[in-house]
Amino acid sequence: MSERIEKIMKEYPQMVMERTCLENQLRNFTGISETEMIDSMYFNKPEGERVQTSGVSEKTANIAITYRKKMERINKEWREHLEKKYAIISEEILFFESAIASLSGNLSEVITDMVICGLTWDDLSFKYHISRTMVAKYRKKAIRELETLYAIHDREMAEYILS
Repeated sequence: MSERIEKIMKEYPQMVMERTCLENQLRNFTGISETEMIDSMYFNKPEGERVQTSGVSEKTANIAITYRKKMERINKEWREHLEKKYAIISEEILFFESAIASLSGNLSEVITDMVICGLTWDDLSFKYHISRTMVAKYRKKAIRELETLYAIHDREMAEYILS
């Protein structure tokens, strides 16, 4: 479990950056344009055997009839994908931040400064008037407490899903 916590602590800045990126994508979502959709349908090559039954191609007619529905479906599915991804990463970040805020004593402040604010171990030593060794001990203790909180969270999720 501690690998999971350490991974989250390490990847926290990237997770926040990804959430911000997804937020901007959703806010400015336009999807694919009609021109892009028509181009993709027009230059799409059919799979399998090709048998020509008439001298006139029906490709243009098929594109004219179906492009708008296909475009709307693709845009809807892409937006739903972005929304789902955003919700998952937001929930992950929210739980991690609330778990850090729930740590005992001054662990919450130290780990917040370390992970969320990005302070170095030297900065933490100076700010809290402790040695780097003590920073390492605080980090280990925080990881143990976070493991407990994540175990509770996982158990509650499993109970909810199974109920």
